[in-house]
Amino acid sequence: MMENTNINALSDSAIVETLSTYIKHHRLQQNKTQSQLAIDANINRSTLVEFEKGKRANLITFIQLLRALNLLDVLMHFEIKQQLSPIQLAKLDQLKRKRASKKTVKQSQNKKKPKSNW
Repeated sequence: MMENTNINALSDSAIVETLSTYIKHHRLQQNKTQSQLAIDANINRSTLVEFEKGKRANLITFIQLLRALNLLDVLMHFEIKQQLSPIQLAKLDQLKRKRASKKTVKQSQNKKKPKSNW
């Protein structure tokens, strides 16, 4: 794998090579053959061979391979997390209750204790 490389400086083919090397590295690390991984990913072995060579890069194939290798968590970097601005946070803070309100006469009348039969 390419360590300490500015990904923005890489060509498309170099990025594909990085992805294919990533898959191959983790396949070997998990001690899986190409046939085993292809079966687990529900793809043809020839598709995996071409992917690992960087010749056949397909996003769906990449996702299937990540899933078969239990590596889908790398895609979490693409999740969009909504962030609140400081102004929005201040507005939400103003809406929070600061104290409890007093009970009104009507509220206390509605909650009268039942009369005792004693």
